[in-house]
Amino acid sequence: MRAEMQTILDRLKAARVVPVVRMKSAANARTAIGWLKEAGLTVFEITMTIPGAPELIRELSADPALLVGAGTVADEASAAACLSAGARFIVAPWVDPNLHAQCILGRALLMLGAMTPTEVRAARAAGADVVKIFPASSAGGPSHIKALASVFPGVPLCPTGGVEPGAVSTWIEAGASFVGIGGKLVDERLVAAGDRAAIVDAARAVA
Repeated sequence: MRAEMQTILDRLKAARVVPVVRMKSAANARTAIGWLKEAGLTVFEITMTIPGAPELIRELSADPALLVGAGTVADEASAAACLSAGARFIVAPWVDPNLHAQCILGRALLMLGAMTPTEVRAARAAGADVVKIFPASSAGGPSHIKALASVFPGVPLCPTGGVEPGAVSTWIEAGASFVGIGGKLVDERLVAAGDRAAIVDAARAVA
């Protein structure tokens, strides 16, 4: 693995949790990220479903204490825009070999989605530095991660989808390098309602 990728991977492993920020409102996303930072979280995946996602990535990337990536990246053009904005990792919930070249150019880590052993192998062949196991909970939970890790020793796995904030250690012990948590940690309804305490409490449960 390239040195830059190893450094990013080491930071992701140390963080243990990547908040997957997926919201309909950029304003709500900014509010949620502010609360999560307050709770001590420093890694964020900004999904391209957020209006103006590259601009938000650019804002966050200006803070050297943060590690910011882009999620749900659908094509090379979107990847290029996010990398130009400062994204240090690119995530797609599927296998897309076209994203690898952009990540090489941008010196960014690539995370591609998979569920089965065949898909994990395809993701690695497509250049994935990390394989995102999605949706993780409906695929079998930690036991599925344990099974995949036994077949792919040394392959970094990031389960996402249905991971509970209080169960992070269970996933790590099963073989995950780190986990992604979306709605269980960044609930837009709570943000819109101004329920800072609920978001901060969930963040502290994983921090």
